[in-house]
Amino acid sequence: MPLLAMSNPTLILLLLCLSFLFSKPLHLQALTLSSDISALEAFKYSIKPSTIFSWSCLASWNFSIDPCSLPRRYSFICGITCSPDSTRVTSLVLDPAGYSGTLSPLLSKLTQLTHLDLSDNSFYGPIPSSISSLANLETLSLRSNSFSGSLPPSLTTLKSLTSLDISLNSLSGTLPTTLSALSSLRRIDLSFNKFTGSLPKFPSNLAELALRGNFLSGYLLESSFQGLNQLEVVELSANMFTGKLRGWFFRLPSLQQVNLSNNSFSGLEIWKPLDANSDLVAVDLGFNRIEEYLSVNFATFPLLSSLSLRYNRFRGPIAWEYGKKATLKRLFLDGNFFNGKVPAGFFSGGSPVSGSFGDNCLENCPVSSQLCLPSQKPTSICRQLYGRKPKPSH
Repeated sequence: MPLLAMSNPTLILLLLCLSFLFSKPLHLQALTLSSDISALEAFKYSIKPSTIFSWSCLASWNFSIDPCSLPRRYSFICGITCSPDSTRVTSLVLDPAGYSGTLSPLLSKLTQLTHLDLSDNSFYGPIPSSISSLANLETLSLRSNSFSGSLPPSLTTLKSLTSLDISLNSLSGTLPTTLSALSSLRRIDLSFNKFTGSLPKFPSNLAELALRGNFLSGYLLESSFQGLNQLEVVELSANMFTGKLRGWFFRLPSLQQVNLSNNSFSGLEIWKPLDANSDLVAVDLGFNRIEEYLSVNFATFPLLSSLSLRYNRFRGPIAWEYGKKATLKRLFLDGNFFNGKVPAGFFSGGSPVSGSFGDNCLENCPVSSQLCLPSQKPTSICRQLYGRKPKPSH
């Protein structure tokens, strides 16, 4: 029926409905919780305006518009993700734009947040303990900022956390003894901070552990790693660990990559793997103070591809098993006191091994081989260790 033929009340009602439909502000399509909005406002206002550039995510945060309104054409175009019903903020992931400021404690009001990533910016000051209110948080990355102070013990109440990365900051103090309470944690990276003290007990589900470049010290105790049957990667280089590395460590059932270089370990105990299913692929123990003979047991790990023992005080011959190991691709033994002859398998012509046997006490290491660079130690230095000129092995 044509509009002109409609009764006046019907026409008026239709026009009113159309008017309401097309004049409805876009932000009324969302009902973001007011506490979430106030948390986002506090977060933005704690950042120095001079570091919010016109092209950055935060520059688009216009609080005259509802943060979760759709479509986001001009405001809140990046940085946040909202729940399907557009009522809660579930993700806060900033661009690496050089934002500088403190982390507002009111961020804890975003109680449905599952992802928080402020990496590669210039945030500073302490990590607020109120962050423990983010009970649904699964990933937390504050990597490459300037946060200082201690790691809040309250952080260990985040039972849903699977990934924690606060590397490349200026955090100090000891690691929380309650770290093992993070029962869902799979990955932790606290590298390149200023942490001191010994290692705590780690969560049983952990797969990746990285604490490089701190001031951690003491022995590696089995109690810290007990029950870590899923641990695959251990990065503890550039710390101050001491003592003897015990055989249990390399028998952790899922272990694949180990970097313990640049510490002060003085001894090494290597047991054969418990079975042929060991996944150990790469080991770096370079730049320590280990005084041992080279155990043949490293060669019994079926998948071992890379081994670095450089610049320690290893002595004695290099076992022939290493020259026959087909999986071995990288072998760095330079800077020790190995003597005798290098196993012939390394110079057979088809050997794919790269690395170095230089700066040792080896005899007849072919100068034409890259493996024999740099040159061997002077005989006088080798005599200081062996008491006489080392006899060639047969």
